[in-house]
Amino acid sequence: MSEKKGKVGKTMVYGLMGLLFVGLGGFGATNFSGTVRSVGSVGDTDIDITEYSRALQNEIRAVEAQTGQPLTFQQAQLFGLPQRALSQMVVTTALENEAREIGISIGDTRLADDLRNVQAFQGPDGQFNRDSYRFALDNAGLSEREFEEGLRSESASTILQGSVLAGVRLPDTYINTLIDFAQERRAFTWARVSLETLTTGITEATEEELQAWYDDNIDRFTIPETKQLTYVWLTPDMILDTVEVDEASLRAAYEEREAEFNLPERRLVERLVFGDEAEAQAASERLTAGEVTFEDLVTERGLQLADVDLGDVTVDDLGAAADAVFAAEVGAVSAPATSDFGPALFRVNAVLPAQSTSYEEALPDLRDSLALDRARRVIDGQAQSFDDELAAGATIEELAEGSDLALATMGWTGANAEDAAGYEAFRELATSVADGDYPTIGQLGDGGIFALRLDEITPATPRPFEEVRDDVLSGWEQSARLTALVEFAQTQADQIETGADFASLNLEATSEEGLTRNAAGNDMPIEVLEAVFTLEAGQAIALASGDGAVIVKLDTIIAADREDETAQMLRNFYGDQAANDVSEDLFRALATDIQTRAGVEINQAAINAVHANFQ
Repeated sequence: MSEKKGKVGKTMVYGLMGLLFVGLGGFGATNFSGTVRSVGSVGDTDIDITEYSRALQNEIRAVEAQTGQPLTFQQAQLFGLPQRALSQMVVTTALENEAREIGISIGDTRLADDLRNVQAFQGPDGQFNRDSYRFALDNAGLSEREFEEGLRSESASTILQGSVLAGVRLPDTYINTLIDFAQERRAFTWARVSLETLTTGITEATEEELQAWYDDNIDRFTIPETKQLTYVWLTPDMILDTVEVDEASLRAAYEEREAEFNLPERRLVERLVFGDEAEAQAASERLTAGEVTFEDLVTERGLQLADVDLGDVTVDDLGAAADAVFAAEVGAVSAPATSDFGPALFRVNAVLPAQSTSYEEALPDLRDSLALDRARRVIDGQAQSFDDELAAGATIEELAEGSDLALATMGWTGANAEDAAGYEAFRELATSVADGDYPTIGQLGDGGIFALRLDEITPATPRPFEEVRDDVLSGWEQSARLTALVEFAQTQADQIETGADFASLNLEATSEEGLTRNAAGNDMPIEVLEAVFTLEAGQAIALASGDGAVIVKLDTIIAADREDETAQMLRNFYGDQAANDVSEDLFRALATDIQTRAGVEINQAAINAVHANFQ
């Protein structure tokens, strides 16, 4: 464990130096001149103002690398990046201060080794290069003395951190408890009990019971928060009848789509190609003799039917094989015929007769298609004008006057799907619109447009009891029947617990030989698995499940096998995870203790000066 933590610590040192030199080479460094050199201190150790600036810059660059978008400083503040960078600097400085206080340091040999392992300091031969070292430090705005002192402090704090984290090992009792919990199994029997099993009725509800049930289930009778919206919208379908299409355009469209309206006779065909005529002929003779099927021939050639399927083809598609294929009956296989890839057998699966659609027959489809396209262009041409009017102060109502825009209102709850609410763009804006937002023209996605205004927000309001009394009564009765069913099922469970079997009670039982807590039964209600781990062996109980009930009896508790392969994998996983969690807790406790004993001071003016350089 200690060796592992040591490696982590050394990696951290090199990683920080990599960020310092490689990262700064890409982004540039910021130096601060003047008498203010720190943004605060922990004990007697200053938090260097330039180091804080670099830490903040690295935080910003990391987010930019993840999102692929530039980040403004205002956005960085919203994300809490300055606070995160300062917190990291305080923890790092606290460790350095503590290491100095208790006399932890590294020698020149260790320092030299650390320097040699920094790639930014290496020459073309991969060895430490004095010129590369000096160049990297110049780019970072550091002297050799400043950097080496910082590296000594960083290494010392890493040693301190490693001494806290190293050797953390959880006791076997803790790990075994986790394994037992995860791997312990239950063997049990369960059965469903349906409402039809219940032979007794329920008493009539009193007004007091209905009122109590209404109060306990008030969410069912509450109208959710509602945004009262006024909106206008226009889609191509809404003006389709007003768009005129001239005869010339219709004729031109018909000619352009003539191949679509007039289809020649076609065949659904499969083609199996052979290497030469003799091979194709031999296969044809085997087919005729009934020795093989077409599917057998396909398989013999290492193919599947999908590989030989040509789909629907015309005479022109088949070339020299057209006569043979179009003469064959459905289901028949042609004699060997020439194809572009060599001799082949063709099987005809279906005949698609020729289709001929006259101009007059195609006219409705042509008119709708052209009118829809022109309607989209009309709306697109009007959209900017509508948007300009809104920007100039026109109301949505005024916009609808004298235009094709349809004016409407809606109580938006998020569950709406009627009219414009069926469009995702409308739904997104209706969800996000807030008081004071000005309406603008939005696109619906099918060529349509809309604009909406938030008039008011009605808070969630329960519907009066008198108004929903019938629904309350229905809900109470359903709940009462289910309660009665569970009570009846519990009497059966009590019998099973005292020796009766499921079959004697006309229950169709299912036995589970041994399931863990996270097992997934095929059609077993989740309530069964949750309940069975609360029972003692031999105990049986009834549970509500959906609109019915289930009875479950625990047969046997099967202890976890701590020596099997799965348990050993869990032992390693739980051990490492728990040790890491404890290590992190110890480190946080150490950092907090150091800061409390040494004291932390923050120079807000210096921090503000750093932030000013980012704006």
